[in-house]
Amino acid sequence: MTIPWLINLYPWTKALHLTAVVAWMAGMFYLPRLFVYHSTVPIGSETSETFKVMERRLLRAIINPAMTATWLLGITLVLTPGIIDWSQGWWHVKLLSVLLMSGFHGHLSAARKRFDRDERPKSERYWRIANEVPTILLFVIVVMVIVRPF
Repeated sequence: MTIPWLINLYPWTKALHLTAVVAWMAGMFYLPRLFVYHSTVPIGSETSETFKVMERRLLRAIINPAMTATWLLGITLVLTPGIIDWSQGWWHVKLLSVLLMSGFHGHLSAARKRFDRDERPKSERYWRIANEVPTILLFVIVVMVIVRPF
């Protein structure tokens, strides 16, 4: 299903979508880095409490709204006539990557709640490795959208 009148809004939808993606990715790069630092400070310390505030605000004020906007605007782009050639395969990989990014977002959200309860089931090393996940997924997404290799 496509909605014909969306074609007139396409440049604005695309610009807003890209802005939302940039904001989402900025937060997705930063939150795991905060977890790296948070995992090294003593539980109950003033620094730990500061990290809790930073993590909560980052997730609620930037990452969650940006992800929501990214999805809504992305769906709007998909519904715009002539934007996607459904016979090509690149969009499958892009969609899978966005779903994985959203799942990782959920993982970070759950981790933030655990940090808030002073639980630390994951190591600093885990968070250092996890910090690379958004970069890898973003690379795949950008290649699929720009290069469209298949």
